[in-house]
Amino acid sequence: MASKTPVGFIGLGNMGNPMAKNLVKHGYPVIAYDVFPEACKEFQDLGAQVTDSPADVAERADRIITMLPSSPNAKEVYTGANGILKKVKKGSLLIDSSTIDPAVSKELAKAVEKMGAVFMDAPVSGGVGAARAGNLTFMVGGVEQEFDAAKELLTCMGSNVVYCGEVGTGQAAKICNNMLLAISMIGTAEAMNLGIRLGLDPKLLAKILNMSSGRCWSSDTYNPVPGVMEGVPSANNYLGGFGTTLMAKDLGLAQISATNTKTPVPLGSQAHQIYRMMCAKGYALKDFSAVFQFLREEETL
Repeated sequence: MASKTPVGFIGLGNMGNPMAKNLVKHGYPVIAYDVFPEACKEFQDLGAQVTDSPADVAERADRIITMLPSSPNAKEVYTGANGILKKVKKGSLLIDSSTIDPAVSKELAKAVEKMGAVFMDAPVSGGVGAARAGNLTFMVGGVEQEFDAAKELLTCMGSNVVYCGEVGTGQAAKICNNMLLAISMIGTAEAMNLGIRLGLDPKLLAKILNMSSGRCWSSDTYNPVPGVMEGVPSANNYLGGFGTTLMAKDLGLAQISATNTKTPVPLGSQAHQIYRMMCAKGYALKDFSAVFQFLREEETL
């Protein structure tokens, strides 16, 4: 195993915070930055170095992980006035775990390559719970020879680290997964809602679905109906978890990719519209499984 040299971590939000903590738990000195200074305070208390900009992180660490909300944020952190590329060292390994447009990942990779460094896209699946537990799935795109170096860090935060191919393929896998997740969550919510209106007990219906051919992750692990499962957002007024805004964003990325590749995605398009409507009707900050509540309300109009 390589020596525990410092690792830069940029973006300490709902996902980045527990991911960076797992690096600290594995003995890596972390050099942290977040656009909101209060997000860094906890890491200062854990002994991490806190910096004033992404450029400062790049000056102090030659392995950096970024976890950012969107493509514009990623561009700013890498190529902005105080971005990583202002002070990146040759040979540095830059791993972006944000979920962004695969085309943007490729664009960033080219800019990083010009500076003599290596860029890999490594978006995650599993949500905040998996980030805390350290069992995320990482989908990695980039130069295959650098995969082992990336894997050393990523296995501190995840239980599955999968090499997907060239830069952008990690994002492609993530976008496909989340499009399917949105479709299956809406389907689960519709089926549960229909069953309840037909007089079925929701716990009994969930049990039947989960021993039948309709079973999916949305029904057996993340059920959207309050009272069916403990420890999921539906049991907590849809707080925490994976926000509706982020799901709408990821479905938007899927739509862009589908348009660019002339791929028909009728259910993906419908899911995108539903999640956009939810954002417009007050669900933006709720977990994406709140689509069950949204459908219930739509019926009463």
